[in-house]
Amino acid sequence: MIVEQDISNVRVGMYVLDIAFPKGQFHLTKASWLESESVIEGLKNRGVQRLLIDMSKTREASVMMSQVIAAPVVETITPSFAEQVARARVVFDESKNIQKKLFHAAKNGHELDLASVNKVTDESIDMIFKNPDALSCVLNIRHKDEYLLEHSVAVSVLMTMFAFHMKLSKEIVSQLAIGAFLHDVGKIMIPDAILNKPGKLNDKEFAIMQSHAMHSIKIIRKTPGVSAISHEVAALHHEKLNGEGYPNGIKGKEISMYGRMISICDIYDALTSSRCYKEGYSQVKSFSILRALAKENQLDEKLVDRFIQCLGVYPVGALVQLDSNRLAIVEGHNLQNPVRPRVKAFYRLDPKQFEVAQDIDLSAMETEHIVKCVRADEFDLDMEQIIEFLTYEG
Repeated sequence: MIVEQDISNVRVGMYVLDIAFPKGQFHLTKASWLESESVIEGLKNRGVQRLLIDMSKTREASVMMSQVIAAPVVETITPSFAEQVARARVVFDESKNIQKKLFHAAKNGHELDLASVNKVTDESIDMIFKNPDALSCVLNIRHKDEYLLEHSVAVSVLMTMFAFHMKLSKEIVSQLAIGAFLHDVGKIMIPDAILNKPGKLNDKEFAIMQSHAMHSIKIIRKTPGVSAISHEVAALHHEKLNGEGYPNGIKGKEISMYGRMISICDIYDALTSSRCYKEGYSQVKSFSILRALAKENQLDEKLVDRFIQCLGVYPVGALVQLDSNRLAIVEGHNLQNPVRPRVKAFYRLDPKQFEVAQDIDLSAMETEHIVKCVRADEFDLDMEQIIEFLTYEG
């Protein structure tokens, strides 16, 4: 009997005829038995979701161990990393346009267009499920004068990646993504002079700034079709475990796991983003700040660690300085050796100039090491310029 089986339900000894989903992106060189758990894990890591199985040919694991059987070899037909990033940018820009319309509607007291939010968050979810690295990279291509628009989009992407890492169901992931997308819609009610003030806010200004959370809650309540989970996520994004958050000062167990997750995503994006009046921190520096906040009982310590595991010690899209005095962009993780990811070197620091890009798997090269995680502006570069160069190189 031939059946279509979810990858989570396949086991050693099953006979694979073909990949059922995604179609066109992966191909088996030939039908074969699954000979080990590592083969199944390899298929999962490549994004294979469903397999076509001939159940009549299933063998017991003991039989498999006694035979030398060729594992199914996956021939991958995928676009280059630069092409995937280009596609991800289209989704990110589309999300920004929808966010702009949401702010306009909220400011004028109109109903939010939830259908467009559902559509674009579904696109992001599908892209992240197939290849989280591309959208992760795009999060680093930001514009200082568009923080208000980009922040909510970025937090939604981060929340989606985090939720998938936590192995939550796709239905829950969708609701979390929508809640994150809407969480800061109330900021449109805050005067620009306070929203973009470069210096520290005084007590009165800070109280006005804090009111954005309640504005968001009220706007979302008036939007038909927003689920309880989406509403919960938006309502809890500024609450702290120690009870010193806002708007309701709830604490501890009163803050759901989803509320704790979005707090981490929200703070991380705020830390790494550059604005007109401040430069953002590197990803690694931001991780250390998250950990410090967890020690102060503001954030959930275990979830902070899971979030860092989700993005990786060196997140995809992060810039790193190599000991060969070059800059490189992180393009992929090595799960067996997280501190030695796959990178693409593209810029020499002495003299300062772009060079022919070189793919480097640091786990396989003992002579090259990461010195530190850096930001593009430290070298008078910007991420858009870097991605354009790498796209041209690709």
